[in-house]
Amino acid sequence: MKILDTERLTLRTISADDAAFYYELVNDPTWLEHIGDKGIRSIEGARTAILEGPCAMQQKLGHSLYVMERKSDGAPLGLCGLIKRDTLPAVDIGYAIRPAYFGQGYTYEAAAAVVAYARDTLGLPRLMGITNPANLNSINLLAKLGLRFVEHKIMPPDGRPTNIYSMELLQR
Repeated sequence: MKILDTERLTLRTISADDAAFYYELVNDPTWLEHIGDKGIRSIEGARTAILEGPCAMQQKLGHSLYVMERKSDGAPLGLCGLIKRDTLPAVDIGYAIRPAYFGQGYTYEAAAAVVAYARDTLGLPRLMGITNPANLNSINLLAKLGLRFVEHKIMPPDGRPTNIYSMELLQR
């Protein structure tokens, strides 16, 4: 299901049919370094992770991670969307893109649209972001989106050091 359109991208819900793309993305060395190993070792495992993760979250909460597709050719470039984690007090923005598409502005384009969607369509009052402290691209993206550093924390489930960011979306 289509969620958003930007100038160059369509953001749509992820489905079990995206398992091969998801498997490749979550096992990319950049994902493993900055996000962590999700333990997905097969396309069938990716299909299960999609159904139990983003698909279940979309059904329960009305938002999740979305596939970023390039309008010009339908290529799946990465993921961008909204995640509710038990470890954070508010929804956070998540994103990942295949290395072949780094530096082309796609992640910012998708993330800016997701921030507006969270504020204007979903009416979320606050948005958080998390990143590996060594991931300067992600740190810079969160700042460009308007999120501000809150704290550095060790986050479950894997005990990775994490920078936490936040922004108010609605005036109180």
